[in-house]
Amino acid sequence: MKQGNGWARLLLAAAGLVGAVGVAAAAGASHGGGSRNIGAIASVCLAHGPALMALALAGRGRVLGIAGTLLAVGTVLFVLDLGLREWLGQGAFPGAAPLGGMGMIGGWLAICLGAIQVHTGKEN
Repeated sequence: MKQGNGWARLLLAAAGLVGAVGVAAAAGASHGGGSRNIGAIASVCLAHGPALMALALAGRGRVLGIAGTLLAVGTVLFVLDLGLREWLGQGAFPGAAPLGGMGMIGGWLAICLGAIQVHTGKEN
């Protein structure tokens, strides 16, 4: 991560937050009765936190920046919606979880595109 790179710092902060939520949710699922939503939050966060960290520390180019943004926003939106459903009985807004899921899928696909661009020397 280059010094002063605001995007990378924000993405790294998101990675830390997502990872911490994942560990807390895993503990909650383990000790609190095994809610399906809490288990899903743990799985999603613990899968996406390391990916966000890798993109923050090593991601180069516009496409990988878009990938990180899609992953971060999609993960936060998805987890927020599941958490609100769990604790308040109502999601963030209609379609929030599927929209977050599409963001995460788009982020992973953008990583594929970024890898192809780097391989062909067309890094953006």
